[in-house]
Amino acid sequence: MTIADADAPEEIRWAGKWLIAKQRGRWEYVTRARNIRAAVILAVDGPPEAREVVLIDQYRVPVGRRSLELPAGLIGDEAGGEGEDPMSAAKRELEEETGYIAREWTDLGEFWSSPGMVSESFSLLRASGLEKVGAGGGDENEDIVVHRVPLTGIAEFVAEARGAGTAIDVRLLVMLGAGMLQLA
Repeated sequence: MTIADADAPEEIRWAGKWLIAKQRGRWEYVTRARNIRAAVILAVDGPPEAREVVLIDQYRVPVGRRSLELPAGLIGDEAGGEGEDPMSAAKRELEEETGYIAREWTDLGEFWSSPGMVSESFSLLRASGLEKVGAGGGDENEDIVVHRVPLTGIAEFVAEARGAGTAIDVRLLVMLGAGMLQLA
């Protein structure tokens, strides 16, 4: 099978500090500058019968509203951080955004959120055994609100946020998937 445009030369149409718009044949897409990726954290805590997940919400300029998300951050985006690994980035971002550290970490693999438009991938890491060590809220350029939500009430929490006009990050499907299948 021949894939149209797969062997066409890649051309840069625009480049900024963080993003590059490219074209290969008829395909237009975006990549992260310097091959930067993201670390996304599924932070869960509590006993199985009362498990909670840590979510954040913050304003996102591209969608013009606050967005409900899993904690996340870029890997190797800071000067001198080119060799940073996903686990180190995840630990840094969990504490910075939420004020939690975790005793246990599991690498759940690499994923692509919108492979027809963006080449960026992210590493999904599960954090458990959480301990609150700081306020969270992100750095001086962020306005992050932290939520601890019972997994048994996650669908209702997300529905309320959506009803209030909050954007919902597609990665929340990690927790909603089974419940959404029951709606079919």
